[in-house]
Amino acid sequence: MDFALILFVLLLLTAVIKLIDKVVLKPRRIEKYGQEQEDYRPWWVEYAVSFFPVILFVFILRSFVVEPFRIPSGSMLPTLQDGDMILVNKFNYGIRLPIVDQKIIPLGNPKKGDVVVFRYPVNTDIDYIKRVVGVSGDTVAYIGKRLFINGEPLETTPLGPYVKPSQQVGNPLKLQEKTGDASYEILNMPGTGGYITDPQFPFVQNCEYAASDFKCTVPEGHYFVMGDNRDNSEDSRYWGFVPDNHLVGKAFFVWMNFGDLGRIGSIK
Repeated sequence: MDFALILFVLLLLTAVIKLIDKVVLKPRRIEKYGQEQEDYRPWWVEYAVSFFPVILFVFILRSFVVEPFRIPSGSMLPTLQDGDMILVNKFNYGIRLPIVDQKIIPLGNPKKGDVVVFRYPVNTDIDYIKRVVGVSGDTVAYIGKRLFINGEPLETTPLGPYVKPSQQVGNPLKLQEKTGDASYEILNMPGTGGYITDPQFPFVQNCEYAASDFKCTVPEGHYFVMGDNRDNSEDSRYWGFVPDNHLVGKAFFVWMNFGDLGRIGSIK
């Protein structure tokens, strides 16, 4: 079950118990035992009343401000590693109603280069994290391991071999890639490439595939995302575009990695 839904149910439950205690149980206690006994609540009422403000605070914080996530794979290497625990800004792209994820106050949209968390279009019970490389109206192409946006190749600078953590196999090369105001590192594995055959997803007609190369035009209200570990990432190349209403927020801070405390504070 979704954690936000669990929090919401607990919030409702404790709020109802708190209300019943105030309106029904407390007057009965006063009537039966006198004013000095008004706060002698049953244990289950005491717990509900005590936990209500805590649950309310966590629910508001997690729904509208920041939400923690744990990186489960190496698809975003070298930017994010398996085991990184990150914080996601929930209001950067607009205020959304909890549970239903309906945007009610637009505050902005993802920019190319942003690292975003979103609900996986194939299974919305799963959260994914990737980098936005194309927004509505962009034509995104990946040809010969080089990313093109609207026909222009992104600026890349070779940085040499990647000194890899245990989660990365092979001998990838690290490059600096730049799009707009964003500059970040990516990995490419020489001599390898994923071969995409018969992709099926909404708006697939916007795409052209040829072996490991492709070209897609991003539809209105959608985003094209890719992992920084380009040869080890299942992303928009395989399962399509991310609808705006699937966005959770923008990743902005690594707050813990128990395997490498030096990771704290890192992200681009």
